[in-house]
Amino acid sequence: MTDEEKREREQNVVAKMIGLYCKKNHKNKRKELCRECKELLEYANLRSQKCPHIKEKTFCSACKTHCYSPQMREKIRKVMRFSGPRMIFYHPVLALWHVVVTIQQKKQQKRGKVNV
Repeated sequence: MTDEEKREREQNVVAKMIGLYCKKNHKNKRKELCRECKELLEYANLRSQKCPHIKEKTFCSACKTHCYSPQMREKIRKVMRFSGPRMIFYHPVLALWHVVVTIQQKKQQKRGKVNV
């Protein structure tokens, strides 16, 4: 998988999670995100575009460098905590993919290999 494909997949997953969070917590009936969630998504996409570790990392949570500002990190953490467990019902393929990659990453870390 190329760096750009990894970046696009990461941005897609984050967009789905923020969309789910916004729909359920901000009672947004339209397909659009509310202003706050749109800003968070734009920020997350910008951070992803500038990520220097895209080759080695799997997910931002596993990254050695945290590039989100403390305020935005707390917002995205809140979204992830809410949306993560619900992804299996709304986006099961993405949820299963995430579990598989996380397990692979933990096995590689145990063996002392670099994350891919």
